[in-house]
Amino acid sequence: MLIKTAKELEVYKKSYALAMRVYELSKHFPSEEKFALTSQIRRSSRSVAMNLREAWAKRRYEAHFVIKLTDCDGESNETDTSLDFALDCDYITQEQHAELTSLNAEVGKMLGKIITRPQPFLISQ
Repeated sequence: MLIKTAKELEVYKKSYALAMRVYELSKHFPSEEKFALTSQIRRSSRSVAMNLREAWAKRRYEAHFVIKLTDCDGESNETDTSLDFALDCDYITQEQHAELTSLNAEVGKMLGKIITRPQPFLISQ
């Protein structure tokens, strides 16, 4: 099956779902976290999907594609750290943390596979 848009990628679907789940859970964070952890975790989790879309648009050049995917991976790691803070501050439960960090790890593994073997995703010149 020929993938026409980044939205068809499984890694995009999972990263988008993670960002939406983070958004829903972070609605219940304390108001004093509005400009700190709430803002940060929402931004980093959304950035994975957003950078994936940008990477997809840069598939003509392998280096540009891989750089944007590396940005995705960095944001994914930032999200993981924020999830740890949310757990340790008692903003999310152990079960929620396990669910989200597991999905985030899955996204990270998928990104890693594409980063190490980007050729099938590139636009032929």
